[in-house]
Amino acid sequence: MGKILVTGGAGFIGHALVSRLIEEGFEVTVADLKPSRHSGVQQVVGDLLDPHVLESSVTPGTDAVIHLAAFTSVLKSLSRPYHVYETNLKMTMDLLERSRQVGVRQFLLASSNAVVGNVGSVPIHEEMVLKPLTPYGATKAACEMLLTTYHHAYGILGTSLRMTNVYGTGMMNKDSMIPRLMRSALGQGPVHIYGNGEQVRDYIFLDDVAETFLMVVKQGITGPLTVGFGRSVSVNSLVNMARQATGAPIPIDYVDPKPGEMPAVIVDTATLQSHGLKPQVDLPEGLKLVWEDFKQFV
Repeated sequence: MGKILVTGGAGFIGHALVSRLIEEGFEVTVADLKPSRHSGVQQVVGDLLDPHVLESSVTPGTDAVIHLAAFTSVLKSLSRPYHVYETNLKMTMDLLERSRQVGVRQFLLASSNAVVGNVGSVPIHEEMVLKPLTPYGATKAACEMLLTTYHHAYGILGTSLRMTNVYGTGMMNKDSMIPRLMRSALGQGPVHIYGNGEQVRDYIFLDDVAETFLMVVKQGITGPLTVGFGRSVSVNSLVNMARQATGAPIPIDYVDPKPGEMPAVIVDTATLQSHGLKPQVDLPEGLKLVWEDFKQFV
């Protein structure tokens, strides 16, 4: 089926995606700071900003690169802008140039709807002007521009998958809202919510994201692609759903909002669906699956 490099392949999304790629018969190389739990894959453990690690990861014969490795915290990027530049933008540039040199055919970038900035309650779609609010969003927007350039100038099939909030099993060590809610349900204290909790977000289940990446590889889709469930809920509503899924009270503390946080993320998934891709796991069902996963560690 082909040889694929997955950067960040030992991480939350990467692990699930590598599982699907192996199931589909792809030859997979994982490059990450930590070893992959998968057997039967080639592994390169180290920092891709190291030229030797880069060369060992992107080798001749590689058909596609799926680039998941990144600094992913929107809010934490505000205090570490240069680190975010190196980890996100420079690393992507290095990977693209190495891909060009060895003849990689396809490059998939894990991006984010943070690239468009604050558009209020208007549904986010692929044709919007990029106006990021944070160093994280700015680096992802710049990565997308580089990918577009390498597509047009060098013929690499480039796709930027702009993901909404991804959740699923295997989140025990994550610090996003859903694992915080799960830890609180296990009795580990209240959850802090920035602002009044009425900010809305779109949540997509991990398995649906992995399937989307797989289909993009198979279909050779190019350009930006919004990857979300297509239905947004407020943080307060999410808390109530988590209470129903867990049967726990989940105490909440409201704290002052932080700069750079978008009040609404509402996405238009028409392009995603035009490629025959429709997420299958809705939020109440997904939260129950995550809770079952967390309960194993009580």
